[in-house]
Amino acid sequence: MTVSGAGAGAGAGAGSSSGSRVDLDSEQMGRDLVALVLTVVELLRQLMERQAIRRVEQGDLSDEQVEEIGTTLMLLDQRMKELCDQHGVRPEDLNLDLGPLGTLLPRD
Repeated sequence: MTVSGAGAGAGAGAGSSSGSRVDLDSEQMGRDLVALVLTVVELLRQLMERQAIRRVEQGDLSDEQVEEIGTTLMLLDQRMKELCDQHGVRPEDLNLDLGPLGTLLPRD
């Protein structure tokens, strides 16, 4: 995909008389989008896991509910690993560096 126009590269090559062009690699964009979606899903999975652990520790779940939650979380973890493998994304790629705030996901 090619984007061109006066505003596409404002600041870079400002004195140039020709229009700015940005060539975007659609395949790379697709991989980046998959990595972003998987990052959001992993963040949600980890939040759900922490919430489940808190509820188990509080003792307000039946043994059956604890078993069901454990099985579900294991299956979610397994599926995330499969999706990462399928799309060529390493699990560590999902942990975005937020600069001074640290990383998005806690390090294990």
